Amino acid sequence: MAHESKKSRKSGDQKALATKDYDRALKKLHVELVKLQRWVVHKGLKVCIVFEGRDGAGKGGTIKAITERVSPRVFRVVALPAPTEREKSQMYLQRYVPHFPAAGEVVIFDRSWYNRAGVERVMGFCTRKQAERFLAGAPQFEKAMVGSGIILLKYWLEVSPDEQTRRLKARADDGRKTWKLSPMDIKSYTRWDDYSRARNAMLEATDTAWAPWFVVKSDDKKRARLNLITHLLSQVPHKKLPSGAEPLPKHRKVSKGLEPKVPLKLVPEEY
Repeated sequence: MAHESKKSRKSGDQKALATKDYDRALKKLHVELVKLQRWVVHKGLKVCIVFEGRDGAGKGGTIKAITERVSPRVFRVVALPAPTEREKSQMYLQRYVPHFPAAGEVVIFDRSWYNRAGVERVMGFCTRKQAERFLAGAPQFEKAMVGSGIILLKYWLEVSPDEQTRRLKARADDGRKTWKLSPMDIKSYTRWDDYSRARNAMLEATDTAWAPWFVVKSDDKKRARLNLITHLLSQVPHKKLPSGAEPLPKHRKVSKGLEPKVPLKLVPEEY
């Protein structure tokens, strides 16, 4: 995939999206996501969303934008740690299956079984033969998922080299983000071309009619989030249902003298 320079990375030389415009658009999309949530529960749908992309591509921020106004009991995020020794001895895909959605659930994988096609392949955590076997088998695995009634959406967030560098440097300089920059991220940073080749092999082998890859240009984080959520909503047809919320009673009794009798350990009001 060709990459534009940092100065022209926004398609059509678009101006930066103003925060107020972004917030307004995101608010509307959040309303639609709540409608989708009610529909998923009402119809017993099973939705699985896979997020993949290089470090700093914007996966975490996009997932947060999707989930911040919906119920965590319906929208569930799965971000598995490195496999245990026991999991390493299992069939590779086995540890992901227990996290698949049941009826009325939306499961979001923040990285997924495609680790084998990306970081494991590039950083030497699996053999070339294991990676090739995965790429050969993944389409049939996903066909079985879809055949079982799961709506499977796969997103690849595409970030340019310059923008990735800027974001990773920002993590290192911001005390709130240093936890997002691991030693593995630093090692991976030097392997851009290897990751590009791994990405290409993954897309060529696993972009199928039943589980296609959708690529999101993510140098502009705000537009990427809005574009992806809009697309997601279009991929799961849904209708508006009655909210079911009952109005609060006009009056309620609030008696005096019911404060606790024990001394309260109040949190100091520093602000």
